[in-house]
Amino acid sequence: MKDDAVLLLEDGTTLFGRGAGFTGVSVGEICFNTGMTGYQEVFTDPSYYGQIMVTTNAHIGNYGFSNLETESESVKISGLVCKDFNSHNSRYASHGNLIDYFKSNQIVCIWDVDTRALVKHIRDKGAMNAIISTETLDVKFLKDKLSKVPSMEGLELSSFVSTKTSYYLGEKDSKYRVAVIDFGVKKNILKCLTSRNVYLKIFPMNASIEEIKEFNPTGVFLSNGPGDPSVMRDSISKTIEIINLGIPVFGICLGHQLIALAGGLKTYKMHTGHRGINHPVINLKTNKSEVTSQNHGFSIDENSMVKNQSIVITHRNLNDNSIEGIRYLDRPCFSVQYHPESSPGPHDSRYLFDDFISNMSSYIDN
Repeated sequence: MKDDAVLLLEDGTTLFGRGAGFTGVSVGEICFNTGMTGYQEVFTDPSYYGQIMVTTNAHIGNYGFSNLETESESVKISGLVCKDFNSHNSRYASHGNLIDYFKSNQIVCIWDVDTRALVKHIRDKGAMNAIISTETLDVKFLKDKLSKVPSMEGLELSSFVSTKTSYYLGEKDSKYRVAVIDFGVKKNILKCLTSRNVYLKIFPMNASIEEIKEFNPTGVFLSNGPGDPSVMRDSISKTIEIINLGIPVFGICLGHQLIALAGGLKTYKMHTGHRGINHPVINLKTNKSEVTSQNHGFSIDENSMVKNQSIVITHRNLNDNSIEGIRYLDRPCFSVQYHPESSPGPHDSRYLFDDFISNMSSYIDN
């Protein structure tokens, strides 16, 4: 490990620590995750593309990495900030240590910093761009480099993580055929669908409505992904077309936001966002609370709901009352802001996949 590394925030906050992983410079929007486990699933979540991750759990790397516990084919965070970075692990099922994993994925890490103070600072000041360097400690040089990094607000990033070609998963003779629009889909979402006897065709985000219809789906799933949904004009237009087909539609995270925008609602950039596996949500129909896994920096604007009579709120966040789920009244279309596949994490919300199956069953019967 190198002995010197620096983290510089957009507001001038500068922290020095130690470097691990790849030697270099990394930029992105800084955010924090409150999960106490599952760091590898977090690092490989495509929704984190373009972001520097601060982990609130003190120990990172203590169980190494496993090729069986990824949400995509590579690490998607831009960089990592943590308190203790463990160079060795004692897990018998690991495939190696996190240092080698980060080196092979070219991920820069700074550790031995006061992450508790850093998280409090981000929580108070809000999300902002940051830069990590294990290559140079020249703050003036890094500040100049950071000034050229665009804001996450207004940034389209899904095209960097979406599949380039379509592919299939599941049994071809399954009763249900779901077209998955990949904006940065997580592997465990696909597993939750195929485990329910669903045949999937995963489409690139720029697939045409004609290609989707040619698959003859019984349902369409809009995936999670990174970036600002409000600037994704083509995807919003396509979502409108998909919903107007009248077939069941289910969206998660970015897919949820696109469904909202397609219905005339608005989204906004949150102060810090929700990221962790312990966020409480209330289901307004059952009046039961769910512990949920979340990762988003944008949300639906409550004020835009006022004049809309065709969409209702189905779930709310119990911490800040923000909108966590919606449903169309005149279409078999619903979505949630959080991650019901949550692997690792709570399984309280897995019923949402069953609700999607139920909608498709009704659609087929009719």
